[in-house]
Amino acid sequence: VQLQASGGGLVQAGGSLRLSCAASGRTFSGSAMGWFRQAPGKEREFVAAIRWSAGSTIYADSVKGRFTISRDKVKITVYLQMSSLKPEDTAIYYCAADRGGTILSYLTMAPSYDYWGQGTLVTVSS
Repeated sequence: VQLQASGGGLVQAGGSLRLSCAASGRTFSGSAMGWFRQAPGKEREFVAAIRWSAGSTIYADSVKGRFTISRDKVKITVYLQMSSLKPEDTAIYYCAADRGGTILSYLTMAPSYDYWGQGTLVTVSS
């Protein structure tokens, strides 16, 4: 499985960005995909996840109401629409996918995922 993340960049506080994660190499009917981020000197943290088939979503409290995760089944791509960005959102954002069957609440944990993309840098200036 290959995951290719893109869409990062420099944006001012209050602005928006949309990240994309294109997947290839297997079917995703039973899987989930998620976004994590890692700021300099900090642990990797969960951002959002979505079940591929049902579209069920889960978000970190820190991004609820500001970020939206979605997927395009035809393009096999997951998106993270980020709005009202804050300087504390600055991080490398990684997309990830599991092999399937993970309970929704467990999708907040990095060990639940089997495949990871290379990351895309988001910098929010104040």
